[in-house]
Amino acid sequence: MEQQDYIFGLRPVQEAIEAGRTIERVMIKKGLQGDGVYALLHLIRQSGIPFQYVPVEKLNRMTQKNHQGIIAITSIVTYLPFEEVVARVFEDGRDPLVVILDGITDVRNLGAIARSAEAAGADAILIPEKGVAQINPDSMKTSAGALAIIPVCRTPDLIRSIKYLKNAGLKITGATEKTDVLFYDADFKSPMALILGAEDHGISPNILALCDQEVRIPMLGKIASLNVSAAASVILFEAVRQRSSTNNKPQKNK
Repeated sequence: MEQQDYIFGLRPVQEAIEAGRTIERVMIKKGLQGDGVYALLHLIRQSGIPFQYVPVEKLNRMTQKNHQGIIAITSIVTYLPFEEVVARVFEDGRDPLVVILDGITDVRNLGAIARSAEAAGADAILIPEKGVAQINPDSMKTSAGALAIIPVCRTPDLIRSIKYLKNAGLKITGATEKTDVLFYDADFKSPMALILGAEDHGISPNILALCDQEVRIPMLGKIASLNVSAAASVILFEAVRQRSSTNNKPQKNK
């Protein structure tokens, strides 16, 4: 596990990317221009690193050093190519179980989901490059270290990645309240990817449309829904139960 840190300035950020440092995201001052900036942007895009334009005041709050309008936040995990992770699971003779996060922006939810996913023997967590909580010390702490154990994969195109998993034979399962199918009536024994959406609006419609099955957790009280990390635990351990009854023992990561 790497230490999260800030890298300041155009040249240091460029050198860090070229050296293979895992970058969580790059902050660039709004309106910043110049040949060096354009070259860095090309490198950032080529490397698939998330970036955003921010007011200079935000950069100044992050550091008093001469940041030159550019700050890179290094990652405390090393992101892995999800295609390789899934292929390795199949090569090991196991049925993959992948957790996909769509719009999860709270770092504590991210950490709690990772903790449950690792405990349930999930093979990977797949997140988009943008629109997701950062993996930072807070999410790492909430995960009880699980984010340093379970493979985390990052994709620039979540829809394309889900289609790849479908073509690889994974059953895409969406956790949503917009279905009559209860989670314990669904089939989790086959290779599967579980999609979890944001608590306020759920899974994005264009992503939900890719699901092979949709499941919900029955709610008997006055509260309409569970916290997304609690919902993840309930569904993941139903997958553990079903797979245990098939294989006589739970699958585990190697």
